[in-house]
Amino acid sequence: MSIRKLQGSSTEKSLSEQEQLAKINDVRKILGPVADKLPVLCSDASISRYLRARNWNTKKAAKMLKNTVKWRLEFKPEKIRWEDIANEAETGKVYRANYLDKKGRTVLIFRPGFQNTSDIRGQIRHLVYCMENATTTLNPDQDQMVWLIDFQGWTMSCISVKAARETAHILQNHYPERLGVGILYNPPKVFESFWTLVKPFIEPKTYKKVRFVYSNGPQSQKLMEELFDMDKLDCAFGGRNSAGFNHEAYAQWMREDDKKKFDMMNSGLSSPPPSIMSESQSSETLTPSGISVASDEDDSSSGDEKTLNLENIDEKTQGLPLSCEDVAVSEGVDVVKELKKGELA
Repeated sequence: MSIRKLQGSSTEKSLSEQEQLAKINDVRKILGPVADKLPVLCSDASISRYLRARNWNTKKAAKMLKNTVKWRLEFKPEKIRWEDIANEAETGKVYRANYLDKKGRTVLIFRPGFQNTSDIRGQIRHLVYCMENATTTLNPDQDQMVWLIDFQGWTMSCISVKAARETAHILQNHYPERLGVGILYNPPKVFESFWTLVKPFIEPKTYKKVRFVYSNGPQSQKLMEELFDMDKLDCAFGGRNSAGFNHEAYAQWMREDDKKKFDMMNSGLSSPPPSIMSESQSSETLTPSGISVASDEDDSSSGDEKTLNLENIDEKTQGLPLSCEDVAVSEGVDVVKELKKGELA
């Protein structure tokens, strides 16, 4: 994807395309040899997202990207299959819509009132699976998605502080700049009060992407019509599509997506789609419970520019999704040990 031209704002630097490319190359130099060994994660478009998330601070962006490498080695998000999270997905609390918005962006639907488990680790794996699937299926000319958050059945008791914190950490640190617009649909009054309290802690650019939408509001209806084809949009969001979430049909769809992804991974293709190794949202983050969380822009990175200690990744990993199983076994163990020693901190 080409480097996007930025509009100036009080919270984000305005850089020319040449200046952006220079910043991207600076990050690549900080990363060292790993940038060549992991061309997907270290592509111009990917590095650009990390830079935007850190307001074009090269040292902070490089540290953020290094930490994503470490996280992906340990968590192995690209290895999660439908069968691993099927029980979490039964109620459709998070799922990818079978339609796009009018700009061609992938749509993720969140229904926090449909929470069906208390296993936080399982909930996080489900969320990561959905993010991986969504980024993998983004159109080539898109790097952001739309979030539709349905508050049907939601109460304050649906909020797990621990789960929300872990969700925010993963999304804001490993999926930067993935949010295009977030729609909070029919949030209850109690949530509006909560939102007012947390507003001072939310990045202005993130806040501007969030919209409160009400089914009985003319302006809300106009907004939804501008964003979506109403014949395709779920009736739960004011559209005319009454199909709703069908677990069995969705399961089959996800299994097919999994097969395509793993067939590509196993084929050894040197140039998979960029999002196959997606860096999972962002310095601007809405958790599935509807809470927006600001990025840690005050990250006190030491700015250490020593190269990332992953030189012993085998050449066969080039262009493939990053996971421990893609690294030569004996060398992969050493990589994990180095990461755990905190050399990427």
